[in-house]
Amino acid sequence: MQSAAAPDTLDLQRELAQQLVQALNLNVAAADIDPAAPLFREGLGLDSIDILEIALVVSKRYGVEIKADSADNHKIFSSLAALTEFIAQRRTK
Repeated sequence: MQSAAAPDTLDLQRELAQQLVQALNLNVAAADIDPAAPLFREGLGLDSIDILEIALVVSKRYGVEIKADSADNHKIFSSLAALTEFIAQRRTK
């Protein structure tokens, strides 16, 4: 299921999916990650340690800091599409 995002955002989404697969050693192809599926539990099944790893990757790769105590973290990490949008709006790299 593809989102109706702009082409640049779709490129970022594909790149980010690949980064997640590599950083977390996921047993799924990046192209098979549904952008709208939850990252936690029933979606990719990620946990809080995985989210910390993602935040580190996002900081290093895109220059976007995600604070551990942010009230928006649930929304930011709700799906690949949400994370992509967050990064697209704030990236410095």
